[in-house]
Amino acid sequence: MQALPKSQLLRFVEQAYHLARRAVARYSSKFSKQRYTLHQHIVLLCLKVRKNTTYRMLLDELIEMPRIRSAIDLEELPSPSTLCKAFNRLDMAVWRVLLNLSVALLPTNGVVGIDASGFDRSHASKHYTKRAKLTIQQLKVTLPVDTRSNAILDVHVTTTRKHDSKIAPSLIKRNTDEVAILLGDKGYDDQKIRALAREDDIRPVIKHREFSPLHKAWNSRLDADLYGQRSQNETVNSRLKRKYGAFVRLRRWWKQFRELVIGCLTHNIDKTL
Repeated sequence: MQALPKSQLLRFVEQAYHLARRAVARYSSKFSKQRYTLHQHIVLLCLKVRKNTTYRMLLDELIEMPRIRSAIDLEELPSPSTLCKAFNRLDMAVWRVLLNLSVALLPTNGVVGIDASGFDRSHASKHYTKRAKLTIQQLKVTLPVDTRSNAILDVHVTTTRKHDSKIAPSLIKRNTDEVAILLGDKGYDDQKIRALAREDDIRPVIKHREFSPLHKAWNSRLDADLYGQRSQNETVNSRLKRKYGAFVRLRRWWKQFRELVIGCLTHNIDKTL
């Protein structure tokens, strides 16, 4: 009997499981109950974001997915509270390692665009928003994106209205090995950013704000074809919102940050399929 072909969902789970096994140990501690592995938790959390669903709905669907469960050696389904606790325990550092590993799976070219987008947090009730003093209704998410493969190299999330020029330096410093050319719009027009990029042998292709004829002349000399690749950032931002949701589900800011990083990881894994 001919074997059934693998679905895209199954290949996603296998790829996520492979990355998880490279990133973390099997168990968090030798004193762990060892009922479920960290690898299984990571895959299930990625699957939740990919399907844009709740813990309870995900586990309900997994009852009818024996091939998915078999791919991660999951004999017994965890409870929703178990997955929720696993999400809380897995540090942001783990998800950043996984994000870096996922980038290595994609054919990047070093031409990287940087741009920010807003993710809504207004699904929370007005009562909760007022009680928790969440005066800003959107999270500002800045992504450096490789223009060849649309791989997300890194992510910066803030609850404040921090200016783009203040966010870019930390992203540049963390990704100097991955960036050869940096594309940015006028929001990143800052000589300090250009100087920092050149110090790390990165060519900045950033538009100037036009306060004088000289600025207009500099903009006219930019490589239009190269700068035009920055539109890939808008494509990636749109894809994240369409596939995984334009708002964050969780309430605490650190959980919202983590949820968005998992979304970027999920995007990269999807791009490998």
